[in-house]
Amino acid sequence: MTTPARPRVFVSRRLFPETLALISQHAEMDVFDGTGSPSPEELLARTKGCAGLVAQGTDKVDGAFLDQLPDLRVVCNVAVGYNNIDVAAARARKVVVTNTPDVLNEACAALTWGLILGVTRRLGEGERILRAGQWKGFQLDFLLGMDLVGKTLGVIGMGRIGQSVAAKAAAFGMRTVYMKSPRRQDEQILGPDGVPYEGLSFEEVLTRSDIVTLHVPLSSETHHLINRTSIRLMKPTAYLVNMARGPVVEEASVVSALDNGWIAGAALDVYELEPVVHPGLLKFDNAFLIPHLGSATRETRTAMCNLAARNLVEVLEGRAPVTPIPGSHIP
Repeated sequence: MTTPARPRVFVSRRLFPETLALISQHAEMDVFDGTGSPSPEELLARTKGCAGLVAQGTDKVDGAFLDQLPDLRVVCNVAVGYNNIDVAAARARKVVVTNTPDVLNEACAALTWGLILGVTRRLGEGERILRAGQWKGFQLDFLLGMDLVGKTLGVIGMGRIGQSVAAKAAAFGMRTVYMKSPRRQDEQILGPDGVPYEGLSFEEVLTRSDIVTLHVPLSSETHHLINRTSIRLMKPTAYLVNMARGPVVEEASVVSALDNGWIAGAALDVYELEPVVHPGLLKFDNAFLIPHLGSATRETRTAMCNLAARNLVEVLEGRAPVTPIPGSHIP
């Protein structure tokens, strides 16, 4: 009796050993072992003949790509966002698409507060001064920042991560407002105390907030949501924080805002053209910049990879995935 051939899978980045071990129990596996991302040409070539693709947010999966992969059954994105995948095109070709929601909510929310504290208390400036041997000792007026107590946090994108960020605001003595979804104007979102947060329009959140933090997915509606016009609505004493996707913010406009004093500072974890950062941002001490570390804890990244692997195995074995993307084909 002939043993059925095992399905083939391409993994577009190095994953954790336990994740690869799980996949290898169910499929023949090819893993990209280079630095950065595979080129579109290599991604296509190595996915040909595969039933599954474990992808990252920089891997573009559209109709033209899928048309050349008739054997592909599932694409598992190791990320919450999936703007890199044409879900409708995948559904039309009966390719399942999954992501990794929920497992990174707390890590991203915690780092959001790290960014908030970093930019408002000038931690990056202080470390650079100290490491350069320029610190001259305690001074009452040295690197003065902004208190959070009594200030207003404005959340743009009140999904799972946004709500987790908002839940921590009261611990810092802050009030929270958020942008109401245009499609759910009557929705009320409750805080940990059971009291609803105040929902406002996008413009009202910008004008009232001392800190504006972004947690929206990237789409045609949110591309360059923060631009020259929207930044001018913010207080000159306010700070902008981006933990969403790089292209949600027009970086050139942030450079102009910092240059002209339209806002007090910006804290960014993601960038328009990663890994390239707008050179104008690098010259400002009040730009607190970190390299896409939102979910970067060992526990969270391992959970993301393992969830992607579980999705992969479920589909390859003829079952529904654990976390399909809304609108995805379900076998």
